Amino acid sequence: MKKIATLASIIVSAVLLYFTIDSALDVYKASWKIPNKTIQESLNKRLVLITQELDTPFWDQVSFGAVNQSVKEEVTLEIWGSYGNDQENFLKQIELAIYSKVDGIIVQGLDTEGFKELTKVKAASFGIPIITVANDVPASESLRKTYVGSDQHLAGELIARQLVNDMGTSGEVILMLDSKQEYYQEERLKGIQNSLGRYPHIKVISAETEDSREHGGALTKDLLNHYPNVDAFVAVNSNFAGDIIQEIEKRSKVEPFYIYSFDDSSASLSSLQQGKLDGVVEQSPKEMGERSVKLMAQWLKNETLPLDLEGYLTDIRMIKATDIE
Repeated sequence: MKKIATLASIIVSAVLLYFTIDSALDVYKASWKIPNKTIQESLNKRLVLITQELDTPFWDQVSFGAVNQSVKEEVTLEIWGSYGNDQENFLKQIELAIYSKVDGIIVQGLDTEGFKELTKVKAASFGIPIITVANDVPASESLRKTYVGSDQHLAGELIARQLVNDMGTSGEVILMLDSKQEYYQEERLKGIQNSLGRYPHIKVISAETEDSREHGGALTKDLLNHYPNVDAFVAVNSNFAGDIIQEIEKRSKVEPFYIYSFDDSSASLSSLQQGKLDGVVEQSPKEMGERSVKLMAQWLKNETLPLDLEGYLTDIRMIKATDIE
């Protein structure tokens, strides 16, 4: 009887030892398994697109492309921003996104100290990647991961070439821009000046004002008074295009003047269709939205490291009224 009890005890101990070892092996194996990301985990990646020009045709297209791509990338995307170039509210939106600890910020670049402080210090301290879209800022001054948008220097060159083609190699040309030149305007200006600088008989006049929306008409009036023989206008800041046309129409017809702009103003394409602008640089806002979301999603998933600091350039072309009829 004693032997039977001893044998039973040994069997029970052996069985318990087996299950203990088996359970330990299961735990060991489980600890080395890398769990697959679920769709829900992917959807938890939260991106924000922020602009200071909500509800304009150009930025509506950027948003449209971004939203479409966010569905493909299985990330959530919110569109934030301000209206009418309200810089203070725009910066508050960026700050709110940072403190909300979103996974990534895609933002219209603004070449100001406030913007650079937010993107270089605050966003970096929270580990939030920044991609600038449509308007860039110098990478060294913002720590943005990359830029998606037009080559603004080339855009300026395209306008200068078209102007020379239409006007000829002599004449007076006025370039209108903000006195607080943002980086994208500086690049456009360089492209125009570099191209027109090859023609000694073209006189280039740079004219500036603090607020293109409030003072554009007054600036145009003053310029027409001081330069009665002017042949051409270029709205380096596209918001000036409407003011130039309106002020000229108060005195004469627009046909004798050569007037050029860019498509990031809501008035540019409609003025081109009406024959009041001679040419517009057309950009690719939908593609900007798509590529910026795709690149941000790839970066967050460690699929594209590092991003190209020089940026990812989208298509641009010079169009005239006959091209969009």
